[in-house]
Formats: sequence, C-alpha cells, structure tokens
Amino acid sequence: MAEKLLLLDTASLYFRAYFGVPDSVKAPDGTPVNAVRGLLDMIARLVTDHRPTRLVMCWDDDWRPQFRVDAIPSYKAHRVAAEVPGTTGAEEVPDTLAPQVPIIVEVLAALGIARVGVPGYEADDVIGTLVAREVAKAHPAPVDVITGDRDLFQLVDDAVPVRVLYTIRGIKDLLAVDQSVLKEKYAVATGAGYADMAVLRGDPSDGLPGVAGIGEKTAAQLVHRYGSLDGILAARDAGDPGLTATQRRRLVEAADYLAVAPAVVRVAPDAPVGDVDDRLPGVVADADALVSLAQRWGLTSSVKRVVDALALG
Repeated sequence: MAEKLLLLDTASLYFRAYFGVPDSVKAPDGTPVNAVRGLLDMIARLVTDHRPTRLVMCWDDDWRPQFRVDAIPSYKAHRVAAEVPGTTGAEEVPDTLAPQVPIIVEVLAALGIARVGVPGYEADDVIGTLVAREVAKAHPAPVDVITGDRDLFQLVDDAVPVRVLYTIRGIKDLLAVDQSVLKEKYAVATGAGYADMAVLRGDPSDGLPGVAGIGEKTAAQLVHRYGSLDGILAARDAGDPGLTATQRRRLVEAADYLAVAPAVVRVAPDAPVGDVDDRLPGVVADADALVSLAQRWGLTSSVKRVVDALALG
C-alpha cells in the first residue's frame, strides 16, 4: 500500500464531537462521554474512508502559547476562563467536556494510536512541524490534515501533496482544500499566500485585529499584486503607486502589528517534536486496558469500530 499520512487536529475534532453528539450519551455511571464516542467514530470513519498508513493525533499541550501572547496580547484573550499564575490562562471549556479529555488520552494510548503534543506549542504547530519534516524528505508521502481551523490552509501544497480536509460540512462530507480551492475561494494561489492574506485580514475569533480597513478581498488582491506580505511592505515603504493613499496609510498605521503578526499567524515548522512512531497500529497496544476502558465508559461499539478500521488499514 502506498504511504499516506493523516494528521488530526484533535481538539478541533473533539469539540466538534462534543457539540455534534447528544449529551445524553453517557457512561454507565452517568458521566457524559459524547465527545469521546464522537471522536472515536470520527477516527474510524477517517481511517476507513482514507486508508492512511500513518496517523497522528496532534495535541494542544498549550492552547495559548506564551510566544504568541508576548507578540500580540489579545491573542485568544477572550477565551480565557480564569487567570492562572505562571500560565497564559485557563481555556474556557464546557464543564462536561473537560472530564472527557483524559478518557480520550487513555483510549488512544490503549489503541496504540500516536498522540503528539509539545509544551509551549499548539496542535497547529505540531502539524506544521510534521508537515515540514515530511516535505523535506526525498520522497514525501501525501499528507491530509483533518481540521475545522482555516489557519491550517497555510500548509496546502499541491507539490507533495498536502491537503486540508476541512470539517465545515462534517466528517462524512469533508471539503478537500488544495491550491485550486484556495484560488477559487480566497483568490490566493498558495498556502503561504493564504497565511499572508490572513495576517492582513486578521481573525476576531483568535483576537487578531488585522489591518484596519483591509478585509479578506483587498488582502488577497494585495498578495496577488505584490507576491507576498514582504512585497506589500516593500511597496508601502517605497510609496508604490499600486497602493492607494488610504491603503498605504493603513499599512503604515499597522506597522507595529505587521512586525509581529506573521510569527503569530504562521504555524511553527520547527517545534521540538521528538521522534514519532506514526505507523497505523495493526494490533492494539493494550487489549486488556482497552476492554476495561470500553466497559467502564460505555464505549464498546465505538472502540470496536476503530479496531475494525485499523485492521482494514
């Protein structure tokens, strides 16, 4: 079977599962397990439909990294539920979701599915680093990134190929984002162009202000005209006549933001990720633990679907 790498943005998926599966789905002791069961069913579906040979569950060891907050203090600030000394704050997570996350960790370990996070980095950075490593190989495997986060469109690269399978329509009807989709939907030709456009546009959902008065359409036009954010800034500094007076003024006024935003928006290609055994497990890592977890949390049918999917893989 030809090599194929599947990288899952785990938190994006278990949040989707939590809101998509009724909270009436509970363990025998009454603990809600809707996110756990929904995530397992997603994994089974993805492995069955896409037949990867390699699979990594990418993890947010830090949902709001210090280096991004230092650059732009408003980064995800509206999602801080509580200030915690020595951290950038505790994330706002539904009360019945938080207790399910450790269960997800245990089940993935018993299955033997690779789960990778890095202190001080988000899952996006783990994904970016694993993609960069794959791209650097003499013969890279095709990579599919599963996420509900448009930020990862910056990794799209037809040459490998790297695609983003976007969950906006659900796991059963993923939108496969390649460079043709970026051009059609966002008028940018590459993943790098998408990142530059995103810097200019900003993203209120992440607390990124962007450049005032420059929306997505204008940002894409500028990236197309000047080739990159660096090209746009060079045109600003040179007084290029292709920029209107208003655009140039807004770019000047946003100089401080534009100096730091690229490092916040772009995913890290070099996070300190250790060696990863990402092979799709043909046999579960700990059958006894898996049976015990499935029985305790009422996950037998979902676990069986994953095990059956792995056996097919």
